Amino acid sequence: MTLRTRLAPSPTGALHLGNARSFLLAWLWARASGAEVVLRVEDLDGPRTKSGAAEQAVADLRWLGLDWDGEVLWQSQRSEAYAAALTRLQERGLVYPCVCTRKEIEAARSAPNEGEVRARYPGTCRERALGSERDPAWRLRVPPGREVTFEDDFRGLEREVPAETEGDFVIAKKTGEAAYQLAVVVDDAHQEISHVIRGDDLVPSTHLQILLYEALGLPVPTFVHLPLVRGSDGRRLAKRHGDTRISSYREAGVSPERVLGLLGSWSGLCERAPISAGELVEGFAWERLPRADVVCDAATEAWLRD
Repeated sequence: MTLRTRLAPSPTGALHLGNARSFLLAWLWARASGAEVVLRVEDLDGPRTKSGAAEQAVADLRWLGLDWDGEVLWQSQRSEAYAAALTRLQERGLVYPCVCTRKEIEAARSAPNEGEVRARYPGTCRERALGSERDPAWRLRVPPGREVTFEDDFRGLEREVPAETEGDFVIAKKTGEAAYQLAVVVDDAHQEISHVIRGDDLVPSTHLQILLYEALGLPVPTFVHLPLVRGSDGRRLAKRHGDTRISSYREAGVSPERVLGLLGSWSGLCERAPISAGELVEGFAWERLPRADVVCDAATEAWLRD
């Protein structure tokens, strides 16, 4: 089997130090392992997508020296593949239409953010006959009592019973467009991704995605969930912690090597000093990555601009 991972920026915001570190580690694993790395822009979330953010993220990755194999895949151009997957699930009776609140459906449409309450869906529409007055979303029937387990290549054994924590979850909006969980599963299979490497805030999503891989008869990749970069307040790094956008460092004249030196030092791969992406490949190993989350405080960020 070809080893392959992906970089998957979402244009709902700018690439910052936190997600840049996750992308760097995925890229380093690929280049150190002789694996391929592909680029996928997850641009399905129309209302939250920022104009120009996708192109900016691609430019930022190039500036950091992170390349990829093949053409860029844009989720906004993959509607037929998602519709075909939904049809397969409908034909097998594995999903059902749901006309519950728009707020519920909207929240399930995007990758969940850390700290959001995981409201378990009570199954209101599971056995209810629906009229035609409202367009439904579609939910996957989550097997009651089914424990989903996987062996994370960094965190070890993970287990959860999705029926108790999440319940039946949305895989398509009322328009029929794919929700986040369905789109990433279909695209990981399409791109033949062997290893999904991402932040550990997405561990809960992995249990749901495994149910979808199985329902669609698709191979389940290996997962690697990494510690996050946080602000001084302990929350996941975001714009509330100041301007840590990669583009802002570019515009301020900071070198990519200096940014990489910080990201590499956070990852146990080098001292805090300028270094290139290629130089970080040598000696890369998951065993060197600290288990704890990283804190980006004002002094750390100031070092970049010094």
